[in-house]
Amino acid sequence: MILTPLPLTPDHDIPGPLLTELTALYASNRAFHALGGEFPDPDDIRPEQVAAALADELARPGAEVLLARDAGRLVGVAVTLARHPDPAEPDPWIGLLMVDAGLWRQGYGTRLASLVEDRLRAKGRTAVRLAVPDADGLAFWTALGYTAVDHRPDPRRGHPRTVLRKPLGGPADGPPRTPRRAARLAVLDPEGAVFLLRYDNVEVGVHWAMPGGGLEADESPREGALREVREETGWTDLEAGPLLCTWEHDFTHLSVGPVRQHEHIYVARGPRREPTGPHLAAAHAADGILTWRWWTPGELAEAPEPLWPPDLARLLAAFEAPRSL
Repeated sequence: MILTPLPLTPDHDIPGPLLTELTALYASNRAFHALGGEFPDPDDIRPEQVAAALADELARPGAEVLLARDAGRLVGVAVTLARHPDPAEPDPWIGLLMVDAGLWRQGYGTRLASLVEDRLRAKGRTAVRLAVPDADGLAFWTALGYTAVDHRPDPRRGHPRTVLRKPLGGPADGPPRTPRRAARLAVLDPEGAVFLLRYDNVEVGVHWAMPGGGLEADESPREGALREVREETGWTDLEAGPLLCTWEHDFTHLSVGPVRQHEHIYVARGPRREPTGPHLAAAHAADGILTWRWWTPGELAEAPEPLWPPDLARLLAAFEAPRSL
């Protein structure tokens, strides 16, 4: 699952296709909206209403709307506040956390909450709060380590709510993670196939990713991506083109330990060829690289093993779309 801020057009609107996805997600949570009363008719939630609701959220100081995607599909949305409007409450708040109702009880809510907590923790925040209706949601949040600290009515509708708080002292699943900067290169052949390496990692297992890795202290992301490609493929004639995306993920690096890696991924054009060079075997053994192959867009969309990032097929399809118009 990838968590990214809500993208807006230059006019501060939500792009049309994304608004359609968001409307479907909101509409799937009919019972939640019936309880909250935010929409006039929970059985007929419309795109303009969703856009207005999110605009209201973003109008609040320190607010951020975050989208959760899994394998390219929008699976959830979260809204955070840098701090509650009450100056006596310095903690950040989770104002909304909603998962597509068709995916309930599959772990998506827990994963989304964990990613939100990680994001706040990375910003140096030490605790987080939220408020839930007394009739709903308490079991979910208390199972995640939140404890009740207050009871108060909803300021807009007067419904009774429980305020919950959770300390963010460090990741719940292990030692603190070391921040790590990295970069990769999506090398595309003339037919649009992408070159991927098959990695095996002690924490996340087998997955496919573009050549790349951690940056040295004095490197820019583009410089680091090209250096890593030279080391892992032997190719020296590529140029790092447009930025495809950035994303964050966790894994265990063999020499660094548990890391939270922030990656820049760039696009490069090149011929279809095999890696070459006398030092490839040693480089691949050091990085846990098992093999490599070129993937067509169709093969990528049906990959049987995990991809990094998980929505790589969608990202490359969107990148190539203007060339086919």
